[in-house]
Amino acid sequence: MGKPSRDKGARRERQIVALHTELGVKAERVPLSGAAKFRNTGGSDVDVYPFGPDYVPIVTEVKARASGEGFVTLERWLGANQALFLVRDRADPLVVLPWETWQSILLALKR
Repeated sequence: MGKPSRDKGARRERQIVALHTELGVKAERVPLSGAAKFRNTGGSDVDVYPFGPDYVPIVTEVKARASGEGFVTLERWLGANQALFLVRDRADPLVVLPWETWQSILLALKR
């Protein structure tokens, strides 16, 4: 991966940390964006602590695409809904949430 791509990824990871910090939710970038398998997380990008800093974090991956390639279909499927479940045979479902829904969940947890 080239320096411009690494820099863009780091900016987006910092953006995600800042959005959580604005909500009063601890979040931190994983050193080296997960390249070093920090804390045996499997290479995550950002750890989010929705239950507080003393609890195990939710380990997250951050992807950014200028063109939205791959995201546009997900956004179309989501439409005006608050969550999208992606279900593959013989696998656990994946959940896609818009920021507004995620933010609502985090703020409810803080109450």
